[in-house]
Amino acid sequence: MLDKNAESLHRGLEERHIQLIAIGGAIGVGLFLGSATAIKTAGPALTLSYLIGGLAIFIIMRALGELAVAYPVAGSFSAYANAFLGPLAGYVTGWTYWFMWVVTCMAEITAVGIYVQFWLPQVPQWIPALIALVAMTVVNLINVKAYGEFEFWFALIKVVTIIAMIVLGAGMIFFGLGNRGVPVGLSNLWSHGGFFPHGMGGVVMALVMVMFAYLGVELIGVTAGEAQNPERAIPAAIDKVLWRILIFYVGALLVIMSIYPWNEIGTKGSPFVLTFSRVGIPAAASIINFVVMTAALSSCNSGLFSTGRMLYNLALQKNAPAVFGKLSRHGIPYAGILVSSAFLLVGVVLNYLVPARVFIYITSVATIGALYIWGIILVVQMKFRQSLSPEELVKVTYRTPLWPYASWAVLAFLAFVLVLMAFDAGTRVALYVGPVWFILTVASYYFFGHYRRDPERGRAFQPSPAKKAGK
Repeated sequence: MLDKNAESLHRGLEERHIQLIAIGGAIGVGLFLGSATAIKTAGPALTLSYLIGGLAIFIIMRALGELAVAYPVAGSFSAYANAFLGPLAGYVTGWTYWFMWVVTCMAEITAVGIYVQFWLPQVPQWIPALIALVAMTVVNLINVKAYGEFEFWFALIKVVTIIAMIVLGAGMIFFGLGNRGVPVGLSNLWSHGGFFPHGMGGVVMALVMVMFAYLGVELIGVTAGEAQNPERAIPAAIDKVLWRILIFYVGALLVIMSIYPWNEIGTKGSPFVLTFSRVGIPAAASIINFVVMTAALSSCNSGLFSTGRMLYNLALQKNAPAVFGKLSRHGIPYAGILVSSAFLLVGVVLNYLVPARVFIYITSVATIGALYIWGIILVVQMKFRQSLSPEELVKVTYRTPLWPYASWAVLAFLAFVLVLMAFDAGTRVALYVGPVWFILTVASYYFFGHYRRDPERGRAFQPSPAKKAGK
């Protein structure tokens, strides 16, 4: 029987790395480029959509934190599902999360090429995409601290940009900065059809795009196996997730929609570029392009990190080839990283060979995958809590608030978001593609004979809360 000590990964991630990885996971390209589409759906009331989604994510992250503090292993969701729900759940969860990140990073790595063409239009798109992929692969193969440092600075760039936009925007709103000294005020939030221009229906329909924006926030759970002090670092990062969401998403959107009428946003480019240009920063477009490019590189960096660790843990569970369980002398699961990188290389090629519409169908699996992973986190946390005796429960120092009512409510919310996807042509395809992925994954579990092994063999750890819950 394996436990977390069977892992030989190096605990090289410091608390500052974990903190910024948590922020970086919650802030994606969607805020800089994709916010305009969501604004058209809900208007200023989009801030309420982000708040509702943020509260759901907070409960999910607290549930994940409760598990990660008790069992800080690299496989995270897959390891927990394997231990508490059985080998099949661990198998499906691990491979789904791996595929979710590979597909997501295929799009991100291609985007890097597009962003570089902003400055160098004569350079073929595939060249910077390939360079970025090779660079991020090398970084991930050095040691876990190298990954942590790159992700720290990538996340910091995004954070500084958003804070600068909020500060400059506030100056424009209250002091007339960039507007000849005339304060813009807050009237744009209700002057164009009201705060709810599309009613509560707009708020509800925007929830799908809002939850997509939060993809990657669960990455912090994968870092638990390599955190220097997971009992302190993981809770500290998770507890700050909610107010970060409030500041970076809700705060930024309130500033943008106060400065510009919501029904005009998106018609003249990125709201961030417009704001920086208006206060007299001539290089605004280049600055935002650089920030968005680092956001894409950050996603690729994190994707290689998480896929490598997920394949490593799947190998420990005997749910993946044994070669993925081998580590370099620096404690890096190099085989998983190299294989994931190879798949990303295929993704770059596919962008030229496969029609765009087909590629969108494939990436829709990532959406279903995220909802599934979040749901598994909640279900496993419930199983974990139910397995505790009253004496063991007292020793659990980091708990999910309002349990089990909040957990059940968020599970229902995730199911509701899944239903909402059927009402939009762009996301409806995920409801067709997603089930196909899960059917194929379950079929492969039986085809390769994983069901024949002892259900206790290959578990990432023994779920014995009495030993770990209070640590």
